[in-house]
Amino acid sequence: MSKKQNNNQQQKPRQEFIFQKRNYLFMFVGLAFITLGFILMSGGGSDDPNVFNPEIYNFRRIRLAPTLVLIGLGIEVYAILLNPHKKK
Repeated sequence: MSKKQNNNQQQKPRQEFIFQKRNYLFMFVGLAFITLGFILMSGGGSDDPNVFNPEIYNFRRIRLAPTLVLIGLGIEVYAILLNPHKKK
C-alpha cells in the first residue's frame, strides 16, 4: 500500500514550455519584418556587368529595407525577453 502512495507523490511536476503563445506571436511578427526587409533589399542589379545601374542606391534598398531588418531583430529580442507569467 505504501508503494502506491510513494509513486503518486513522486510523480514529476508538469513541465512547461519556456515560451508561451504571446512570445511566439512576437517572434513570427519579427520574422515577418526581417523577411520583408530582405525581400525589399533584393534586386537592382544589372544584367550586363559593364553597365552600372544606379537603381541599387535608391531609398528602398539603402534606408527602408535595413531599417525593417533592424526593427525585426529588435522585436525578436523583445519576444525572447517577454515574460508572459508576469502579473500586471
